[in-house]
Amino acid sequence: MDRPDLRYAAFARDRLAGMPPPADPEAFALAYHLLHLSYLVVADLESQIHRPRGWTLPGFRLMFKLWMLGPTQPARLAEISAMSRSAVTNAINTLERDGLVERRPVPDDRRAVAAALTDKGETAVREAFAEETRREQQWFATLDAEERTALTGLLTRILAARPEGTD
Repeated sequence: MDRPDLRYAAFARDRLAGMPPPADPEAFALAYHLLHLSYLVVADLESQIHRPRGWTLPGFRLMFKLWMLGPTQPARLAEISAMSRSAVTNAINTLERDGLVERRPVPDDRRAVAAALTDKGETAVREAFAEETRREQQWFATLDAEERTALTGLLTRILAARPEGTD
């Protein structure tokens, strides 16, 4: 634990342990480490994989969802991406401008459109996904398969039970 960020977290947790409620050193430590890890992983993936391609991580995430789901309406993409509709629309506009995504009419609803990957977009997302997977494997290599499964299960449980109003 010689990293400055880990030393600081331990220091802050110890300080909180001596404070009266509502101080909760365990909740602090969990949230601190989870947020710190999230920031580091996001920054790493963006700088190593997505920015060199001219993308953001949210842009890649949208393309990945389109790769998994096929043509999807922007409202649905916003719902499953924890992004606002306007953020999804802006990302689609950028990806469309770059020839990675296109808008298509929805057959059953003449007013609706769906976003879909172009052939160029599908090739690009496949390549980026392979590179991102290798990087994610490096991040989590310190955990064995059972530990990764357990951590994923715990995080999923927290996400499923998140507080009201955090949608």
